Amino acid sequence: MQYNFKLKRHLLAFKLVVVAFSALMLSGCFPSNDLGRAEYLLQGHTMGTTYNIKLVGENLDAEKIQQGIDAQLVLLNQEMSTYIKDSELSTFNQSTSLAPIKVSVGLARVIKEAIRLGRLSDGALDVTVGPLVNLWGFGPEYRPETVPSAELLNATKARVGLNKLTLENGMLSKSTPDLYVDLSTIAKGYGVDLVTEFIEENGINNYLVEIGGEMRVKGFKHTGELWHVAIEKPLNGERSIQQIIIPKDNAVATSGDYRIYFEADGQRFSHIIDPKNGKPINHKLVSVTVIHPSSMTADGLSTAMMVMGEEKALAFAEANGIAAYIIAKTDHGFVEQSTVKFMQYLK
Repeated sequence: MQYNFKLKRHLLAFKLVVVAFSALMLSGCFPSNDLGRAEYLLQGHTMGTTYNIKLVGENLDAEKIQQGIDAQLVLLNQEMSTYIKDSELSTFNQSTSLAPIKVSVGLARVIKEAIRLGRLSDGALDVTVGPLVNLWGFGPEYRPETVPSAELLNATKARVGLNKLTLENGMLSKSTPDLYVDLSTIAKGYGVDLVTEFIEENGINNYLVEIGGEMRVKGFKHTGELWHVAIEKPLNGERSIQQIIIPKDNAVATSGDYRIYFEADGQRFSHIIDPKNGKPINHKLVSVTVIHPSSMTADGLSTAMMVMGEEKALAFAEANGIAAYIIAKTDHGFVEQSTVKFMQYLK
């Protein structure tokens, strides 16, 4: 089944991947069997990327479950895609009306969490930053890989601001007619949560769900082992492992700026935009991994911390009890640090 939540090839996701061994080492086991436990592999496409799901159980109707998952993801796209012109979110973005409109439960749920995380992070996460992302050439409205003028940057910044977006009692409104909401930094995480909720409603409590690098695991593999997840080393042009973690019954999200960028006049410009100055981030932090019960929340937090930079991100995570692992680049290589809460997940 094909979906319309498309991203350009160089921009498959705003989030970079946390790779599960069990997701990457997938073979054609459908189902596999070890120690008397069956493992079912489901794969497909959604949001311009792929999904890989492993279910552990007995006598599961995997085809029926996958049909249900696909239906959930189609609905999500129709609610939140900025690439589908008649999606619920696109309709809101295209409207110049300032009157509140009733939105679906799913869209309200994601926007509510986006606003909460935006406030918690003092604006580091801002889902209205889309016009700036587009301006720098990283969004659906493709732009040449050139640096915008100060005048154009200031004019675009004036369109951005989480304080211009209001959600009350399921009614969504904007205070300026050209406000543009883009949920790319949180929607895939929500998709993972949505799928896991559907899976659990079907009585399955041992699984791995991965959509475009966002991941959530619960229970055990078919071998009886806990799920192991590998965090990528932040290198451009190659894939290798930096750290192995055991997240237990949690979601894992990683954000980084080492794959999606452009260069102009000898300067490197990241796809991650700082909403406060309207420019790509420019610091030594290259990767943030967050472990949290909700994939949606982990998704948003990892992006917010990438915007903050190394020192602010660590202080923010410790102050808010966030399980976070960061990698920063120095003149002598990479330096990794983690919060106290994250240490329990290190292998």
